[in-house]
Amino acid sequence: MNQTQIRQCSLAVVLLLFSISGISQQVYWMPGDPINHTLRRFDVGRKSTAVPEFSKTWPAGRSESLQRAQLYAVTQAGQLSAADQWNIGAIVQGSLTLPSTSTDSIQEVQIMPRHKWGPFFHRPTQFYEAHVKDFDLIINPVLAFSQGKESGSGERLFENTRGVVVDGQIAGKIGFHSYLTENQERLPGYARDWEFRRKALPNQGFYKNFKGTGYDYFDARGYITFPATKYVEVAFGYDRNFIGNGHRSLFLSDGGNSAMFLRMKTRIWKFNYQNLFMELQQADDRVGDRLIGKKYAALHHLDLQVNRWLQLGFFEGVVFGRPNRFDFSYLNPVIFYRSVEHQNGSMDNSLAGLDWKINPLKSVQLYGQLLLDEFNLSEIRSGNQWWANKWGYQLGAHYINAGGIKNLDLQLEYNRVRPFTYSHRDSVANYTHYNQPLAHPLGANFSEFISILRYQPIPRLRLEAKLVTYRQGRDSSARSFGSNIFLPNVSPYRVGDYGYAIGSGRDTRVLYASLFASYEFARSLFVDLQAGFRKEKSVTAPLIDQRSNWFSLGIRWNRMRREVDY
Repeated sequence: MNQTQIRQCSLAVVLLLFSISGISQQVYWMPGDPINHTLRRFDVGRKSTAVPEFSKTWPAGRSESLQRAQLYAVTQAGQLSAADQWNIGAIVQGSLTLPSTSTDSIQEVQIMPRHKWGPFFHRPTQFYEAHVKDFDLIINPVLAFSQGKESGSGERLFENTRGVVVDGQIAGKIGFHSYLTENQERLPGYARDWEFRRKALPNQGFYKNFKGTGYDYFDARGYITFPATKYVEVAFGYDRNFIGNGHRSLFLSDGGNSAMFLRMKTRIWKFNYQNLFMELQQADDRVGDRLIGKKYAALHHLDLQVNRWLQLGFFEGVVFGRPNRFDFSYLNPVIFYRSVEHQNGSMDNSLAGLDWKINPLKSVQLYGQLLLDEFNLSEIRSGNQWWANKWGYQLGAHYINAGGIKNLDLQLEYNRVRPFTYSHRDSVANYTHYNQPLAHPLGANFSEFISILRYQPIPRLRLEAKLVTYRQGRDSSARSFGSNIFLPNVSPYRVGDYGYAIGSGRDTRVLYASLFASYEFARSLFVDLQAGFRKEKSVTAPLIDQRSNWFSLGIRWNRMRREVDY
């Protein structure tokens, strides 16, 4: 056994010890954390049938991540790249607890060197941590500063973020997470146009204007978690959730504002079952100080590991409005929501879906989603483009270590959603939250192709090239063609029943391209360089032909990357 194999075997042992000591941890990685991509790589390259932990529901728990990393390190012993070892080290160092092993064994694989600064930087990823009987606490600052320039604009782009994130657990069972930042930023022109149309800031909730064309906002999130039983995990808080394997999701995305939620995850045998109950906010015109109306959502998703290479998922969700109260009939965790919706009078907005994940080769994963809102088979066969045939699908592929090049990953994805999907007869029960879609950020009436190339040539350096192109039929000032899912899908907004194909309305074509480089000078401390280009053109009146390019340079510490890629 050579030195590399010995080091990697030692790494697997350390991972196992961490997994054992921290198995009850219930704190999750932040949306947008690079570790999430690392976990997806593990999912593609795994060689095991023991996969209930490999789920399509995100964010991923830190205890779960340790298990995934340990499994991957064992199955890939002697073949891990330096970048893989670096990424696994980040997972270990992000653990809430210290391993039950000696300092020397940890230093042997250079995972968690100890410093002589007391509770500060005890581990490279943790600014302050304390570990006493039945209590673990980690506190980290959150900082981000960037400057940029957009062509054709005399105003600079910038981001200014300050905050703190607190993680911990009590008695090894109750986990908690709190994240608070104060932010000012100026986005590229296309993102400001999006904010003007939607009265919403991408990925955020309430905000104020800052120096005319900038934005000022707090980002506050937090939750508690605890194991209800050996197989059931409960989380309650205010944050984002994601269901799917793709860059986008047609079921539930984390691209919008956070929401109050109650989540239950049940993992047993070949099943991974999630119940998610959310309190959402209705659309708001942001005029005056008043109480914004509430609405609610109940979602559940079941993963079934059919065999070593095939995983199937079944999704169902319903969005409903009540006079500021939850409908307790949807609290049943093992009932079909569609039947409840019928019993309530069929006034709510229910959706169903199927997803799949296939690992045909050791470095390739195929995935997809099929979403059904409403449809009539006879109308589909007629080919008349009936408005109420509301459905969408996603097809995608992950290819890791592409062409035999370590840590070169390619992702391809195609999304297609028919007009009026996610919309409803009233403006309350549409599939939205705080002026933003709950699923795909484009809403409906679009087809989209995404290609992402990621490369980590050395442990500290991450490179990414992204190309997004889509066609969308946008609404006119006088008529809805089904792209704006906030509008009721009834008269006078919708005119007629037939002739609604993808692209109907203002036929708009968009090309988005970006290059991104990030160097990790120290754990969780990144220097970022980004350049982007976007072109938008409509081929039907009113004609639009807009182009912009921009670049930015910044530094961030414990702050997830922010990008508006549509």
